[in-house]
Amino acid sequence: MRVAREFLSAPATVRAMTQPAGRYAPSPSGDLHIGNLRTALAAWLDARASGRRFLVRIEDVDEQRSSREVAARQLEHLAALGIDWDGEPVYQQDRYGLYEQALTQLDTFPCYCTRRDIREAARAPHTPPSFYPGTCIGRTDIPEMGDRAPAIRFHGGGEMTLVDDRHGTVTGPVDHCVLRRGGREPGWAYNLACVVDDIEQGVDRVVRGDDLLASAPTQVAIITALGATPPTYLHVPLVVGEDGERLAKRNGATTLPELTRHWSIREIVAMLGRSLGIEGANTAREMVARYSPQAIPAEPWEFSAPQ
Repeated sequence: MRVAREFLSAPATVRAMTQPAGRYAPSPSGDLHIGNLRTALAAWLDARASGRRFLVRIEDVDEQRSSREVAARQLEHLAALGIDWDGEPVYQQDRYGLYEQALTQLDTFPCYCTRRDIREAARAPHTPPSFYPGTCIGRTDIPEMGDRAPAIRFHGGGEMTLVDDRHGTVTGPVDHCVLRRGGREPGWAYNLACVVDDIEQGVDRVVRGDDLLASAPTQVAIITALGATPPTYLHVPLVVGEDGERLAKRNGATTLPELTRHWSIREIVAMLGRSLGIEGANTAREMVARYSPQAIPAEPWEFSAPQ
């Protein structure tokens, strides 16, 4: 496709596409908790066991909440668990030109809605929860914005199908998601940045938490619109606290520095491995030969944080 050739014409992209890759892409807004570390280990094992490159990408498009110091700690904690990566980690704040280029190749529309507008319109029938109801598609009455820029949304709609190792063939609705945030300080949105980076870096396998499965059909639609081939996916069950809810600060000690007050690194890695269906291994390297996506338990992993 012409769009694919234009978008993937840079020499770095051509080099990246020569060998498939998996990735882990944390947001540097806080230290990684044990659920994040478990997903990182699963993604690393999946890449190493399949002969793929393993990449680390720092998803710091949210400039208000992101910190290079936090990112550095995240990398230290991954390395402490035995997770290594190929090449230098990339930072999304260094890649805005790629997102600008991709945005021009997509069918988009400006959105002037406030959060309240979206909440009220989303109550309409047949709108999936959390999806944008399409209010501004074809809108001609342009409200006064002052010094605020409209958001730019993907012209979604319909459905898209993807392949997931746990969930099989998944077909879901495509959201009119935000690609560039509006307001007084416009910025790039996750759904565009992660897709563009995956294409540019040659990522053909995405391992991440179950909470992102609902957004996958939309991302596949954007990938397809850019003329690229979607990756295969593995969405792993989340880590939950004793209350059955996903981990949060209320669950107590969950970051690596907190956990090492109670367990050694080897014990933490072994525990993470067992949660992924791998018995009898105490290091990440030992787990590679024993890893299987099918062995990962289907239910969320209940974690009891030390007090």
